[in-house]
Amino acid sequence: MIGTEDRVFIRKRLWRERIVRAATFLCALISIGTTFGIIYVLVSESVQFFAKVSPIEFFTGTEWAPRFAPPKFGVLPLLNGTLLVAVGAGAVAIPLGLLAGIYLSEYAKPRVRNALKPILEVLAGIPTVVYGYFAITFITPLLQQRIPDLPIFNALSAAIVVGIMTLPIVASLSEDALSAVPRELREGGMAMGATKGEVIRKIVIPGALSGVMSAFLLAFSRAVGETMAVTLAAGADPKMTLSFLTSIQTMSAYIVQASLGDTPHGTVEYQTIFAVGLTLFVITLIMNLLAAWLVKRYRQRYA
Repeated sequence: MIGTEDRVFIRKRLWRERIVRAATFLCALISIGTTFGIIYVLVSESVQFFAKVSPIEFFTGTEWAPRFAPPKFGVLPLLNGTLLVAVGAGAVAIPLGLLAGIYLSEYAKPRVRNALKPILEVLAGIPTVVYGYFAITFITPLLQQRIPDLPIFNALSAAIVVGIMTLPIVASLSEDALSAVPRELREGGMAMGATKGEVIRKIVIPGALSGVMSAFLLAFSRAVGETMAVTLAAGADPKMTLSFLTSIQTMSAYIVQASLGDTPHGTVEYQTIFAVGLTLFVITLIMNLLAAWLVKRYRQRYA
């Protein structure tokens, strides 16, 4: 039989659980509400923009000059600069990050792994503006020793520094995916006469393919949305080019430039911020959804 003190204790515990449940629900509701608020602002302002500017001109135009007369609203130069930096960053981060993940998962001793992985994660926590100044003061002068005509603001320096920024994402997520492959599969491959390298190439990496691919896509999405580093390192010259040796402008860098306060509120120039922001939001959303689909589609389940 439950006594009075036990009833009081149970009642208090139930109330505490209800309070915790309500608090966690409120936090979830706030995050969802914030997301919908951001989407609402982007869409509502973008609708006003596209009421004045043709979507065909915006998505197919090759000139971006909203402050000149006559204004040009073709977003392709900004998209070109964004993808140029993201692809260059991927060329840096993906191979180095994957190799780092393989080393941490397959070769490093536990003490070395426990020391190196937090260092990689510290790199991810460095403010992006610091990376931007690092690109201007170190990477660009270093590149100019090899490429004398390289301008101070260029896509190559921006791509390298963004690649360094996203490298911890690829390395950490790849290491987690590779470590999740059961040890028995490795031992089975070795028992069949395979070398360490063959086991990694033919068993471990295919077994962790979904996690590795999602790491690549998340890093690419992070590079697409990077702001301060490319704002400082890449310049502010939107153009259609495939050359890394010239100044460019990305979508996020334009948003920073246009948000400095010089653009009157309610004008078409002001609304370009939201149109470009919505385009960038859709691109990163597609990349994240693709990463989630890859994880679900190619996930290996082990008993």
